[in-house]
Amino acid sequence: MTLRLTSDAALAAAWIVALVSSLAVLFIGEVLGQTPCILCWFQRAFMFPLAVVLGFGLWWQDGLAGRYGIALSLAGGAIALWHLGLFWGLLPERIQPCTAAGPSCTDEGQIVLGLPIPLLSLLAFALIASLSAASLKEFTE
Repeated sequence: MTLRLTSDAALAAAWIVALVSSLAVLFIGEVLGQTPCILCWFQRAFMFPLAVVLGFGLWWQDGLAGRYGIALSLAGGAIALWHLGLFWGLLPERIQPCTAAGPSCTDEGQIVLGLPIPLLSLLAFALIASLSAASLKEFTE
């Protein structure tokens, strides 16, 4: 028995991931009071529209809305990957985007639920991109 994800279910799942991710970063910033670093702002710039675009795609039953989900997720995921490289020390310190007066991209404040925020962001973008691509399968076959 194989479980097949319908186009609408895949798009709905992608929207739920984007919505939960958007609400989570708002909670971290507004309720917990953690100021986002520059790279977190850029990731938010790609995550917030995903919740809106995928939501409207579901509302209007636009089967091709997944295209926008893929594009926004790949861009946001690239920034999250760079952020993760800085967090883990894989990228040299000289390209650190954070200022001395602002929050750091690499300190312990980036840990939520035992995982670094950039990793959670990368996983969310990857899941949204995969689900968005799955939502397009019925339209390309």
